[in-house]
Amino acid sequence: MTPESPIKRRKSTRINVGNVPIGDGAPIAVQSMTNTPTTDVTATVAQINRIVGVGGEIVRVSVPTMEAAEAFQQIKQQVNVPLVADIHFDYRIALKVAEYGADCLRINPGNIGNMERIKAVVESARDKDIPIRIGVNAGSLEKDIQEKYGEPTPAALVESAMRHVEILDKLNFDQFKVSVKASDVFLAVGAYRLLAQKIDQPLHLGITEAGGFRAGAVKSSVGLGMLLAEGIGDTIRISLAADPVEEIKVGFDILKSLRIRSRGINFIACPSCSRQEFDVIGTVNALEERLEDVLTPMDVSIIGCVVNGPGEAEVSDLGLTGARNMSGFYLDGKRQRERLANDDLVRQLEQRIRAKAAALDEKNKIPTTQL
Repeated sequence: MTPESPIKRRKSTRINVGNVPIGDGAPIAVQSMTNTPTTDVTATVAQINRIVGVGGEIVRVSVPTMEAAEAFQQIKQQVNVPLVADIHFDYRIALKVAEYGADCLRINPGNIGNMERIKAVVESARDKDIPIRIGVNAGSLEKDIQEKYGEPTPAALVESAMRHVEILDKLNFDQFKVSVKASDVFLAVGAYRLLAQKIDQPLHLGITEAGGFRAGAVKSSVGLGMLLAEGIGDTIRISLAADPVEEIKVGFDILKSLRIRSRGINFIACPSCSRQEFDVIGTVNALEERLEDVLTPMDVSIIGCVVNGPGEAEVSDLGLTGARNMSGFYLDGKRQRERLANDDLVRQLEQRIRAKAAALDEKNKIPTTQL
């Protein structure tokens, strides 16, 4: 029952990371990155599967050595999600992971040596239909750019990015996306705004090194929210010093709040006060944990009293309005005759939410991969 987003997306060219379309109006993809040692194949595969389990659509894997490249081959064979191989400096590793089936190469052309090496990587990517991600970070700008600007600025980040873009342009390779990340919100936002005016390729958004779970989620929401609301961005990654699974959840929550993508349950819940007739916070937390596997888009309002409860319930797929002992239940915005016992709300709501999800899935026939 959520209305469509009023946001008009920036026009960009289309690339494909494995089976995930990027740019040109395709759904904004949510990705994360493993933090296990890549050479620990079992642990890395397990983490990737957990990321995918909560909706991760692209996963980046660091490949710092040839030993890691050999592990990457094994990992690729055991997972069913596009993998971005993250490589710095060594062009031979890029060639190796391209051979092993990488779906995207995260490598800055200007950092891998002479033009002969760059051409080798680009031609391999072209031959195997693998896109490249140029990734500029405020903390690792080229020495001459640092000296020119004195400190990281939006213009400095974009100048660095355009150096790599120009190399690919000279080699007639246009299958790439670009990121210009910074840990400072205004620096990152300014850089992305500037870059969006200079190139047509897709942009990968992120506030890098955003911090721990709470602070990082807030910082990323503010920065990415500003850009996404302006129509800028084709893929996103929430960089948290936390479990990568949480990055995916926060990413989808950001897109959901802007009505850009609807995936899973949008819980509308009051912060609770002395008017509440049941434990709102405990109920919502329990339902979020139990229903993580539900990908069907729906709005569920859980309000602890009758002040705002009916109004929210009337514009939700399911709604609960708190009352003494037995609370009011709404379905598709209409008050139902049945009332739910306050001492058994979690079980009763989970049952009804799952039933509604099944009915919506049957009605819409939407494969989960498209949500």
